[in-house]
Amino acid sequence: MAASSSGPRPPFTPRDFQLVLLRRMADHQPDLVADARRELGASVTEMREANKRWQAMVRGPGARSAGAFPARAVLGPPESTAARRIGDLDCTARQWPLPLWPALRFEVLSGPDGRVWNAWLVRAPGAGGPALRTLDDLVPWSCTIDEAARAFAPARPLEGTAPTRWGLSFAAPDARGVRHEVVAEFTWGLLQRTRVEDPQKP
Repeated sequence: MAASSSGPRPPFTPRDFQLVLLRRMADHQPDLVADARRELGASVTEMREANKRWQAMVRGPGARSAGAFPARAVLGPPESTAARRIGDLDCTARQWPLPLWPALRFEVLSGPDGRVWNAWLVRAPGAGGPALRTLDDLVPWSCTIDEAARAFAPARPLEGTAPTRWGLSFAAPDARGVRHEVVAEFTWGLLQRTRVEDPQKP
């Protein structure tokens, strides 16, 4: 029996958080999202409600002091915590496993003051990454943004259309070895789609 709308809401769970990730990916990959949602046993309505609750959490009165990302409250203690240096800046990387993507980890990077710098999916330690050599290897959900940037260096970061979206611009060969200018789009750090942007030839 469904809980009364006037009663207390159930806790926000890791399953709900995975639905939040899927909701942001649904604009680009609705079929993959539908399969993943069914794997979680969740309806479209549940996915939308989870996203609505998450937005209220990260935009609520206490969100700013919490770094605007209550990952620990939802996912529990991180699987791993490590100090990391990015350029001249020191930060802390915390990672959590998510059942939908067993070869990946959800990573939150935060500065010395606890402020969250970034939150996205990365390859799990010890997990083999994809072989990225040509355009054909850039399959949706096959790689993370850092894997694509390394495979097709030098890659230029692009501003995303939303806080959880990023882009990369780089050159990549097709199966015949012909190089193309490519834009790859990522949501929560996971590849969603690519498009070839070669200039028009006269």
